[in-house]
Amino acid sequence: MSLFATTNSEFRSRRPRYSQAVQELKPYVDTALDWQATHGLLFRAPRSDSGASWQQSALVPTPVALAPSPIPRKEFEKVITLQPELNKLFDRISRDHEFLVTTLESLGTADDFTSRVFDMYLKQQSTGAAKPGVIGIHRSDYLIHAPENEPNAQPQAKQVEFNTIAASFGSLSAIVGDFHRFMLKRTGYEGLLKSGEISQYQLPVNESLTSIGDGLAAGFELYGQPEHNIKVLRLSFAEIKVKCHVDNDHRLFVGDSEVAVAYYRSGYAPTDFPSEIEWDGRWLVERSRAIAVPSLAYHLAGCKKIQQVLAQPGVVERFIADSEVAARVRECFVGLYPLDSSSEGQAAFSMAIEDPSRFVLKPQREGGGYNSYGEDIPKLLNSMSSEERRGYILMDLIRAPEFSSVLLRNGELVAADVVSELGIYGIWVR
Repeated sequence: MSLFATTNSEFRSRRPRYSQAVQELKPYVDTALDWQATHGLLFRAPRSDSGASWQQSALVPTPVALAPSPIPRKEFEKVITLQPELNKLFDRISRDHEFLVTTLESLGTADDFTSRVFDMYLKQQSTGAAKPGVIGIHRSDYLIHAPENEPNAQPQAKQVEFNTIAASFGSLSAIVGDFHRFMLKRTGYEGLLKSGEISQYQLPVNESLTSIGDGLAAGFELYGQPEHNIKVLRLSFAEIKVKCHVDNDHRLFVGDSEVAVAYYRSGYAPTDFPSEIEWDGRWLVERSRAIAVPSLAYHLAGCKKIQQVLAQPGVVERFIADSEVAARVRECFVGLYPLDSSSEGQAAFSMAIEDPSRFVLKPQREGGGYNSYGEDIPKLLNSMSSEERRGYILMDLIRAPEFSSVLLRNGELVAADVVSELGIYGIWVR
């Protein structure tokens, strides 16, 4: 028997099976919560106007799976190896001004937010403001395509999206791996693991936290500050507008402190810019020497329209001369289609109306919360004008198998069927 699952049926059958009898698993709760509290697997509690003052700064345990979800090792190792090539690909896209302009102008006025970011990019290009370097902190997201009705096909990691801005969970995901290793060593998952096996060998080390820190520190060096005693300050875009200024040498300051790197934890959705003050705050950073992470070009390179155009014949090859590497990149794509007035766009529109269960409808946004599925797709498409549809792309649905897991949330165990998304982080320094 092969060490790795080579078919969808093998992958499904070899996965561990976890007990769903959460009442019998209560002894796990205190052990898990104590570990979370002492190792920083925490996040700030949601703010509430009705809560006590101390609740506004409370830290609570992060919702987490009690035990890991399975990913085919062959596919895991494949996308790990692929990530440096994707980093390089998107860096080259960000530097191809003609490609960015041609591709994003095709959106027309369909997406006001992306148009605003694009206009800021063009304005920055015209000012000639020089940045001392570029830092990319990326995360390429995948689902395992393993349709139940194709038992003899090979399970494959298929790309959901490539994140170039606010690639979140880098810190928490690294700690979750440590959490699962601890729980396995301490409990052996006795009572939880009903069949199959889990070993320490199957739980890879996640270095995303230290790698992202190293990437930001590299930006500090590129700026000309080799010492890594880096002061970190969190400001909203509105606060940047009020508290920061740019001097005649294009240096960005907060009070008397010069800023070398500005990492955006937000800025990828219209809700992050409720007024012109927030846009002014971002522009203050972009017109300065401070290294913005991501740059405007990187932000735009992560748009869904770029992802869709990359899937067209010859486009990946525009940026990657090595045919073997280009083929490996293409292997992780699923079908992606425009929804504009072209013949391809009209054909995609018809497909989506006739068989919506095959697709996902995506706007030019980060995060799956904006996506539409199934019968919601025709309703949304039929409610839009042809101009509005240009702001969306259609994507083949990745058929990822559900997995019966046990989640720890708000101090309670919850049995749930989950779908596991695999995010691979990448750091690019130029």
